[in-house]
Amino acid sequence: MSTLSESSTTPVVIGITSPLEPEHVERIRNAAPGRIDVRYAPDLLPPARYVADHEGPDGWTRSPRDQARWEAMLAECDVVWDIPEVVWDTPGATTKPVLEILPKLRWIQTTSAGVGPMITNLGLADTDILVTTSSGIHAKPLAEFAFAVMLTWVKELPRLRDDQRAHRWERYCAGELDGRTLTVVGPGRIGREVGRLGKAFGMRTIAVASRVDPERSQSLGFDQVFDRSGLHAALGQSDFVVLSTPHTPDTENLIDAAAIAAMKPGIVLVNIARGIVIDEDAMIEALRSGQIAFAGLDVFRTEPLPTESPLWEMPNVLIAPHSASTAWSENQRITDIFVRNIPLFLEGRYDEMSPLLDKQRGY
Repeated sequence: MSTLSESSTTPVVIGITSPLEPEHVERIRNAAPGRIDVRYAPDLLPPARYVADHEGPDGWTRSPRDQARWEAMLAECDVVWDIPEVVWDTPGATTKPVLEILPKLRWIQTTSAGVGPMITNLGLADTDILVTTSSGIHAKPLAEFAFAVMLTWVKELPRLRDDQRAHRWERYCAGELDGRTLTVVGPGRIGREVGRLGKAFGMRTIAVASRVDPERSQSLGFDQVFDRSGLHAALGQSDFVVLSTPHTPDTENLIDAAAIAAMKPGIVLVNIARGIVIDEDAMIEALRSGQIAFAGLDVFRTEPLPTESPLWEMPNVLIAPHSASTAWSENQRITDIFVRNIPLFLEGRYDEMSPLLDKQRGY
C-alpha cells in the first residue's frame, strides 16, 4: 500500500457508516484538522434502537433516491468507520461487491472484534486494505456478564426472586466462587479479563489456548495453561467454563459431544464467543441431563434465536440477545481507537496501528 504524504493537499475522506453520537463525530473531525474530510449523513442511516446500535431495526430500507446518495458518498471514501451495509433490502436491489461501491477504500475501522469471517465473505481477505477492529473494548462488559451468570447460579438468584414474589421467607445456604475452578477457552483480551476477575474472587484459573509456550503461559496470568489437546483434561476439572475464543475454522464445534462428555458433571457454561463454537444439540441434551447444570448464552448458531428453540423454555438457561458486549461506553472506546490510528494512517505508519486484523488468521 502506498503511503500518504503529510504535505498532500487532498484530504483523506472518512465515511461514518453506522449511527454515531455527535460528540464522537466531532472528535473524529478534530483528529487531523485540514487533512481529513469526514462524511456523516445521519439521515441516510438507520435509527439507533439503543446506545451503540450499529445495525438499526430489521426491515429498515432507504428510498431509491437515498440509496443513490449513500452509494455516491461511499464512492468517495478512502476510510470507513464500520463495515457499511452497501445495499439494504430494497425491492429489486442486488448486493454489489464492496470494492465496486468503495473503489478508493484503504482502511476499515470495525465496530466489532470478531470480523475475520465477515472480511473473508466480503472478498477482502486477500487485499491490502487495512482493517482495525474494536478488539479489547468489549473485554470488561463481557467479563462482567460471565460473572453475572456465575453469580446467578452460585447465589441462586432465581430462587430469591421466586421467594420474593411469593412473600416467602425461607433461609437457605448458597455456594461461592472462592476455591472453585474456572476454565477460560480462548485467553485473548476478553479471556484474560475473565481470568483476572476469577483471581479476584479467589478462583483457581485455567486457560485453554490455541498455542502454548513458556513465555506466553506466564504472561497470561492463569494458574495453569493447556493447549487445545488438553481441552478435555481442563473441562474435566472445571466447575465453570467461559468460552471466549474467536471464530475460526479450528474453533467450529470445538465444544462438541465428546468435549461435553468430558466435562465435570454439573458444570456451569458461559458462551460469549460465537454460537458455532458449540454443538448446540449436544449442549441441549447435556442441559436436560444435568451434565451442564446452568448455561449463560449470549451467542447462538442461528441469530435471532428461533422461537422454536428449546433453549427459550429451559429453566437452567439464561439467554442474552447477543448484547452482553454492548455497553454505554462502546462508541467512546471505538472512537478512542479510531482517533489514535488516524494520524498513524496519514503518516503511513501502518504497522503501528492497532488492533490490526490478521486477515489470514481471522483475528
